[in-house]
Amino acid sequence: MADYKAPLQEIRFVMNEVFDAPSLWASMPRLAERVDPDTADAIVEEAGKVTTNVIAPLNREGDEQGCQWNNGDVTTPDGYREAYQTIVEGGWNGLGGNPDFGGMGMPKTLVVQFEEMLQASNMALGLAPMLTAGACLALDAHGSEALKEKYLPNLYSGVWSGSMDLTEPHCGTDLGIMRSKAEPQDDGSYRISGTKIFITWGEHDMAENIIHFVLAKLPDAPKGPKGISLFLVPKFLVNDDGSLGERNEFSCGSLEKKMGIKGSATCVMNFDGAKGWLVGEENKGLAAMFTMMNYERLGVGIQGLAAAEASLQSARDYAFERIQSRAPSGARNPDKAADPLVVHPDVRRMLLTMKGYVEGGRAFSTYVGQWLDVAKFSDNDEDRKRAEGLVALLTPVAKAFLTDRGFDMCVVGQQVFGGHGYIREWGQEQLVRDARITQIYEGANGIQALDLMARKVVGSQGKLYELFAEDMASFIEKEQANPALEPFLSPLAAALERLSDVTEHVLEQAKDDPNAPGAASADYTNLFGMTALAFMWAKIVVAAAPRTEGDSSGFYTGKLKTARFYFQRMLPQTVSLAESIRSGSGSMMEHADNEF
Repeated sequence: MADYKAPLQEIRFVMNEVFDAPSLWASMPRLAERVDPDTADAIVEEAGKVTTNVIAPLNREGDEQGCQWNNGDVTTPDGYREAYQTIVEGGWNGLGGNPDFGGMGMPKTLVVQFEEMLQASNMALGLAPMLTAGACLALDAHGSEALKEKYLPNLYSGVWSGSMDLTEPHCGTDLGIMRSKAEPQDDGSYRISGTKIFITWGEHDMAENIIHFVLAKLPDAPKGPKGISLFLVPKFLVNDDGSLGERNEFSCGSLEKKMGIKGSATCVMNFDGAKGWLVGEENKGLAAMFTMMNYERLGVGIQGLAAAEASLQSARDYAFERIQSRAPSGARNPDKAADPLVVHPDVRRMLLTMKGYVEGGRAFSTYVGQWLDVAKFSDNDEDRKRAEGLVALLTPVAKAFLTDRGFDMCVVGQQVFGGHGYIREWGQEQLVRDARITQIYEGANGIQALDLMARKVVGSQGKLYELFAEDMASFIEKEQANPALEPFLSPLAAALERLSDVTEHVLEQAKDDPNAPGAASADYTNLFGMTALAFMWAKIVVAAAPRTEGDSSGFYTGKLKTARFYFQRMLPQTVSLAESIRSGSGSMMEHADNEF
């Protein structure tokens, strides 16, 4: 089994050379005073050490042992408490948090790099700080000053952890039909009652308090999603002096028995008149919770990328170590019984496909992080508004496309291993099981695709899409005279034109066919993702080409060759995707119920 090693050279390349993040940070005064290149590099270096040496070694044992439930209490796998304490002591929980309440205030362009390393090293454990960071974001954006002062410092430090409680046994995506209730109390608090399921890290022994963010309905709430409110419900009540008081009236009823991420506690939570406090306005809890959910959706996309990176590392090592048969062109190692797997064209196809998605996906997650930084820190209103639009458009792509490809790449890595990929000791089957959930939670990928197509593209009449198309077109125009991009600009421009034509086609279809957006959504998300990664690979070429001369390591020359593979062997898939979308909803919707 290959051990995960944080890909620091790849991360530094994308962050510093492809996107020149330090220059972006320096251009925004609120960031310039917090982070500089040396600080960022030190954070990346330390993140690599922690994830490689402390977190990753627990991954397999956590899967084997799992969390244990005993009369409402949850015990984590051996080593998890100590590893979580390492995360706490390093300040990693508050890396991107508000400095006014103890966070470090680092830019998302940097934070996404840590998130990738954490999730690649151990997805189950990595979910705990990920959820806490999302909870902090929602509280910081929507909570009262009193709630923020009382809860944020200990959440950012990791002394307390956060959890989000949405799903109920009878409702998941359709939150409007939830049954959890909130009864107002004379002291301004609320009594929360109901059952929530699939609550990640809803109960555990790693932090001294767990702060739940719970969706529930007030007695006079409107029906549907417009009647949902958000409440902060701590496991232990917090006294005015910040000390912990009595246990709140809720408990973990059981742990789900899952396909993967077995080292993570996925809980059934029963609220029996638990004391909670309103976050944001009454009946506007869904909007407040979406602040957290949108953060988590990018985080889950990064989980997909991270799983693919771990799969690539394992499969690449195995392909160079395992000897099987001879190279088609003749023996590579005549002094040995066979040649390594990597000499075979189909094995190279698999490895290069993985590289295409992993390295392009890393650039894409950083690209989204860049726009998040502009949206949050820019002093220019026009730039900030444009960035907010791009983030809204790109978030469902990041979540759905990166996780779909992430799972696929775990399966491809498993295929490189052959029979050993199906055996537990090599680690690949765990990656396949763990990665599968990323396509489901935080909004299943079909819902993400529908969000992209129906709400973001059709809902804005193409205005949000135009922001992305303009950014790609501007890049293509700027790089016309760049000789390194000569083989890539024409197919990149054709891909953009194809995506734009299909977008316009669906906009027209949607005027007369209410099923058109839903019928197009999955293929459109893939088409968008494939085109976006082509854009990222063109950016990678711009950064790598000037450094290929004398590149004895093959790092930069390898980038150009992988870009060529992506454009020649992977990007053509967009042609068939476009044809599928153009066919409309007819063949999808014409079946009678008894014809399925």
